[in-house]
Amino acid sequence: MKTQHINFWGPRSASYWLTALLAIGIIFIGGRFIVAPQAGADGFGIPLAQTKEALAYGWIKGVRDIFSGIVLLVFLIRRQPHAAGIVFGAATIIPISDALTILAVNGTGDLTHLMIHGFTAVYMAITTVFLFKAKAEK
Repeated sequence: MKTQHINFWGPRSASYWLTALLAIGIIFIGGRFIVAPQAGADGFGIPLAQTKEALAYGWIKGVRDIFSGIVLLVFLIRRQPHAAGIVFGAATIIPISDALTILAVNGTGDLTHLMIHGFTAVYMAITTVFLFKAKAEK
């Protein structure tokens, strides 16, 4: 009699690492906005004015990015692919709105930042599909 071996979602799954990569990346980006708001904003595609009020927005964005990454890491640690998929899928609105913001502020000439945010949205959408197909640990 054959025994059936089921691979549960975890470090041996591509979607696990795709999720981890984005979670760690967004935590890094958030940290950069806190430590060096101007550099974070330049990387985003819209530079900050050198005022304390503008820098405060960088810090606010940084904290929110770090929180988003931590939420995903919690689902990774707990090995809950479907919960991660729900968060990942819903969060896809962020890079889409970022790309639309770049388009509204910088126009079509800023192809680099439009592509970065657009690629991120596509990456997240594809990873979301993989997360919903993953088998949760029981």
